[in-house]
Amino acid sequence: MVPVTIKRIYKKDYEGRILPIRYTTGTYYNVSLSRTEDGWRADFSLSKFVSPVTHTPEEYDFPDKLFQKHWKGAFAYGAFDGDALVGAIELYPEKWANRIRVTELWIDENYRRQGLGKKLMDIAKAQAKKRGARMLILETQSCNTNAVGFYLHEGFDLVGFLSCDYSNTDIKRKEVRLEMGWVNPNF
Repeated sequence: MVPVTIKRIYKKDYEGRILPIRYTTGTYYNVSLSRTEDGWRADFSLSKFVSPVTHTPEEYDFPDKLFQKHWKGAFAYGAFDGDALVGAIELYPEKWANRIRVTELWIDENYRRQGLGKKLMDIAKAQAKKRGARMLILETQSCNTNAVGFYLHEGFDLVGFLSCDYSNTDIKRKEVRLEMGWVNPNF
């Protein structure tokens, strides 16, 4: 476990702060959609890339940032090693659906696999319970299998997907938007 402090962080201090979310993966969930006589069929099967793929903030037009203007009412917690921000989770209450969306979860590459993600997710779960939200919901990608594994370990499950959210070729690019949810057991 790393010697970090977790505390609430505020919009006035962190608005617009880019989170350098990057990851390398050798696997992805291959998404196959087909039309059947009586509806549709969606299959998700774990597959391997020919060679590892790395995604970095530089490849996206809109990098992940804290306190973006469209998340009015978002609140966040940061993990600090001294004065350095080494992890963060941002939460947005979706009042219309009585759930809390995890809009950002980031751990610095040097601090991964040391329990920080779990600590931040525990805060999110506690906030959902405290606020009476029926669930936590978040977005990840079919190629971010490390994140999917973490969320599954934390009690999340697949609750939906968008096959052409980032581009019209998301399935071909192996980067389908997955929506995952954790149901509040106290609800």
